[in-house]
Amino acid sequence: MKIDHIARLARLELSDNEKEFFAQQMTNIMEYFDKLNELDTRDVEPTSHVLSMKNIFRDDEQTPSLSREKALRNAPGRIDNFYRVPKIIE
Repeated sequence: MKIDHIARLARLELSDNEKEFFAQQMTNIMEYFDKLNELDTRDVEPTSHVLSMKNIFRDDEQTPSLSREKALRNAPGRIDNFYRVPKIIE
């Protein structure tokens, strides 16, 4: 597993100790996948959830929205009361 590649994709800077730690975790995860592949699942039907789910939607109720100030509080690029976004149309 190339931890440097994964860290770059996730935009993370990892120390050498962190790289070793995460490399060991990834190795453990991959070994567990190998164990799971040993299971006989021929008679198991594919499912998207372990438990059967009926209606998982909540009632559609009107609730108060965030204030403009709260919504913009952590915006990385803010201009007055608006989000600043990169230009995508020439």
